Amino acid sequence: MHKKIVKSIIPTVIIGSVVTSLALSSFLSSTGIGKAEAAAAASSSLSFTAFLENNAPNRTIKTVHGLNMVTNLSSTVVLVNKQRNLPSSYVPQDLVVPQIPFSFSGPSPKKQMKRVAATALEKLFAAAKKDGIDLKAVSGYRSYATQKAIFERNARNKGEAVANKTSARPGQSEHQTGLSMDISSASVGYALEQSFGNTKEGKWLKANAPKYGFIIRYGKGKEKLTGYSYEPWHVRYVGVYIAGEITRQNLTLEQYLGQSH
Repeated sequence: MHKKIVKSIIPTVIIGSVVTSLALSSFLSSTGIGKAEAAAAASSSLSFTAFLENNAPNRTIKTVHGLNMVTNLSSTVVLVNKQRNLPSSYVPQDLVVPQIPFSFSGPSPKKQMKRVAATALEKLFAAAKKDGIDLKAVSGYRSYATQKAIFERNARNKGEAVANKTSARPGQSEHQTGLSMDISSASVGYALEQSFGNTKEGKWLKANAPKYGFIIRYGKGKEKLTGYSYEPWHVRYVGVYIAGEITRQNLTLEQYLGQSH
């Protein structure tokens, strides 16, 4: 009976290949769960703490030819921003196309995500459909070369200063990790614009994304912390527990991971 209680109430958190059971000691003692079960939960909690410490920003970076390069490329909490670059040659090894509706037809690399993120996104879209919310995916994985072309085009059209706030330089885009997807709806013509955040679809996405392991990566009022303008359409997979904590504490990914060093 006690084992059933543990399985049903202690949340299971999947972060890449790390699986950790999180339990409060007060809950364990109040339910009379034995020492063996309590020790197992404590061990998993320590493993999770070690996972965060190993992925702390100051432990996952090295300087190569004057650039700060991230070293935990395959981690679901890899931190990529204006100060932390991905190698130009980096391509995730497990890219797949999630079985969800897209705003465009035909094959395209930007339909892809890493498998763990794609599976989670399928669940998110299924929940949206159940709630009568019509979402469509717009853009997922982008190669270094694709991001380079996008940034250069934006710089030509808008000026480099504006482009640097609204698009990433090559090597600094989360889309290259395969863990991000831009999402929109018919209410804004499937465009990627800030007004999406005021639609019922945008509000649903913000409220429900963490349940499936996603965060709104570039939140409103967080521009100085993330380096980018508010993007209510851009979701990033980090795992259910971490997504919930980031949302609950109203943090950026930078702030959350920075607590671990």
